[in-house]
Amino acid sequence: MQYRRLGKSGLQLSALSFGAWVTFGKQVDRTQARELLALAHARGVNFFDNAEIYNHGVAEEVMGDVLADLRFPRDSYCVSSKVFFGSAVNPLPTQRGLSRKHVIEACHQAMQRLRVDYLDLYFCHRADPETPMEETVAAMDTLIRQGKVLYWGTSEWSADEIHEAHRVARENHMYAPVMEQPEYNLLHRQRVEVEYAPLYDAYGMGTTIWSPLASGLLSGKYNNGVPPDSRLAQAGFEWLRDSLLGEGLDKRIGKVRALKTIADDLGVSQVQLALAWCLLNPHVSTVMLGASRLEQLEHNLGAMDVLPRLDAAVAQRIEQAMAG
Repeated sequence: MQYRRLGKSGLQLSALSFGAWVTFGKQVDRTQARELLALAHARGVNFFDNAEIYNHGVAEEVMGDVLADLRFPRDSYCVSSKVFFGSAVNPLPTQRGLSRKHVIEACHQAMQRLRVDYLDLYFCHRADPETPMEETVAAMDTLIRQGKVLYWGTSEWSADEIHEAHRVARENHMYAPVMEQPEYNLLHRQRVEVEYAPLYDAYGMGTTIWSPLASGLLSGKYNNGVPPDSRLAQAGFEWLRDSLLGEGLDKRIGKVRALKTIADDLGVSQVQLALAWCLLNPHVSTVMLGASRLEQLEHNLGAMDVLPRLDAAVAQRIEQAMAG
C-alpha cells in the first residue's frame, strides 16, 4: 500500500480506502463487514468512510460494531462521517442541514454509532444555502477545538462555496476545510480537474474521491443491461440508474469497451485499470473502494500493482479512448 498526505496536512491516508455507502446494513451484514474490514486493514487500508445518511445510520452502527470487535489500534486507522441529510427517515428541519445544532448533534450521534471518541474526518455532505457560512464554519471549528473532530472538509461543494468557507475561516481565525470528497472517475472529471484546480495551490486541499468506477459502469457489467444483483437494481437508487444509464449511454459504453481493450493489452482488469488511473492525479489523496464480497475487495486492492505500469504512453492511450 502507498500512503498520501491529505492535501497539505500531515495526515497520511492509504491510497486506497474503504467506504460503506450502499453496502453496509443492506448488501453487507456484520459478519461480512467484519471480513471486509479485516482484509482491508491487513492490506494497509487506514481510512474507513461513512455518513449519517448511509442506510439512515445503520451503516455507521455496523462499522462501529465491527471496528470494536476487531480491536484495531485506534491510532492505526481513520474513520469519517458526513453531515447534512440527517439519519432520520423523514428528518425534521433541526435534524438535517448545516446549522450549528445539527452539525454538533450529528457529530455526537456519529461517534456513538461508530463507537469512537472522535472523528478523524468530518465532511459537510452538501452545502446548505439556508445556513450562514459563518455558522457552519464556527460549528466545525468548535468541534475541532473540543477534540471531537481532527479534520473537517466538504463533499460536492462548488469551488466558490469552498472559497467562501476559507475566507470566513481566515477572517475569524478558525479552522478551515482541509479536504473535499467529490465524485471522480474516467467519465466524470470536470470538477476535480478544472473547477477545483485553483484550490489545490491556494489552500492545499486534498480529495477523498468516491465512485472511481462510475458506480460500476467502468467495470463493464452494465454493457448489456442491469444485472439483478447490482447496485443499480436496488430500490432507492433509481436516480443513480437514470443518471448513469440515461442519455448518452451508448457513447459511455463505447468508452468502457475501449478501456477494456487497453486493459487486455496490459493483462489487467478494466476495474483495476480504472482505479489505478485515478491515482495518476496527484491531487487525489485517496480512492474510496466499495465492495460487498471479499474476492471483489481483493481484486480492487490489486489496482496498486497496476499503478506502476501506467506510464505516459498508457495514459495517453486512455485519454484517446475517453475522448472518443
